[in-house]
Amino acid sequence: MKSTETIYGVHAVRVMLERHPERVRVVRLAERRHDPRVRAIEELSRRHERPVERVEVRSLNRQLGAVAHQGVAADVMALPPWTEDDLLSALERAQTPLLLALDGVQDPHNLGACLRSADACAALAVIVPRDRAAQLTPTVRKVAAGAAETTPVAVVTNLVRTLRLLKQAGLWVVGADADARMLAREADLKGPVVLVLGAEGSGLRHLTRETCDLTVRLPQLGAVESLNVSVAAGMLLYEAVRQREAS
Repeated sequence: MKSTETIYGVHAVRVMLERHPERVRVVRLAERRHDPRVRAIEELSRRHERPVERVEVRSLNRQLGAVAHQGVAADVMALPPWTEDDLLSALERAQTPLLLALDGVQDPHNLGACLRSADACAALAVIVPRDRAAQLTPTVRKVAAGAAETTPVAVVTNLVRTLRLLKQAGLWVVGADADARMLAREADLKGPVVLVLGAEGSGLRHLTRETCDLTVRLPQLGAVESLNVSVAAGMLLYEAVRQREAS
């Protein structure tokens, strides 16, 4: 039997109902919310014959904790994350894959934001280590605003080994490093590439950096030493998209 997870927020629940209604087991709506956005979710649920429950807001608060659930939640059948084998199999079908690897990013809000950027840039997948890193949680799905249902998350035991396998498969491994000599716009990101970003504050681990084919940096003209990892990921992903569209 597949496990169940709870997602929340107007956008996340609506996207799930639109794209994967068969995975929705029940939708819970705050009993006093009857605005157009919530009514649209209720209508969408009934159209797909998904059960809808009207509940007290405090019931949602008890279930979800101190999060901005917007009076909307749904229990859904969880999909298992990709394995390393799933990732390598998908690469065989991809023409010019763009991947994002996160080296120990622990903040779930940053993982969710990275998923949104990855989805917007049509990345094949986001790769995260199994240990000491954020995993898919309701908070991540909320921040991802539906992107967690469209962009696979590949959970791997050893990130460095996975990066080496990706290199063998023909991908260029490009790490983000604030001290790199090369600017991102100077690197060739048009071909098969995996962009690797490190954890908040500490950056790439030494062995991860050594595994990269090259490292690049983003221009910084202000006084702040480094960008938030999700902001940097978005900028690098869009640089790759810019180059591909210009070629």
